[in-house]
Amino acid sequence: MLTRLHRETWLPRPPRTTVPPALMSWLTDPSSLTARVKARCSEFGVQLLGQKLGRALRDEAVLLGLRAGERVWVREVLLIADGQPVVFARSLLPLENVRGAWHLFQGFGARPLGAALFSDAAITRAPLACSRLDARDARYHRAHALLSTRTPPVSLARELWGRRSLFCRHGRALMVSEFFLPAIFDLPQ
Repeated sequence: MLTRLHRETWLPRPPRTTVPPALMSWLTDPSSLTARVKARCSEFGVQLLGQKLGRALRDEAVLLGLRAGERVWVREVLLIADGQPVVFARSLLPLENVRGAWHLFQGFGARPLGAALFSDAAITRAPLACSRLDARDARYHRAHALLSTRTPPVSLARELWGRRSLFCRHGRALMVSEFFLPAIFDLPQ
């Protein structure tokens, strides 16, 4: 299922009128999401869902400046806090960037990407953008499918808020998107 966007749906700031107040700081904090989740749980983990060649969705391709149908490395993970998935993350790396600035990307496996991104002085981060996804978006359906296979199954609300930004290293971009799952609300503020 492809996302069909007619206009840009990613916003520079979350709208206070529609974002749950408990989610606002998660959407706007420019520091490492991995570190923030780790600080709020006693057991943290990363579940690698896949890392392979794939295609960017339309809005992802536009942000990365890709041509229609151009293939990218796609890495999807769940951030797990105290046994519960709290974030579905999707990272995209254009193939031309794999051999140069981001050559280590392919070997991350189940290690948190955030630790590496925030420890390398050569990496800069573009401003965050946020969006509300619903059943019209493939990423919403991916998160829903992941949560429905858990034991016990976890329900997903009719909307899913996420944030994304570009990380640049030597002029080459890596896009990281993070989507907040219902259990994020159970973590201490």
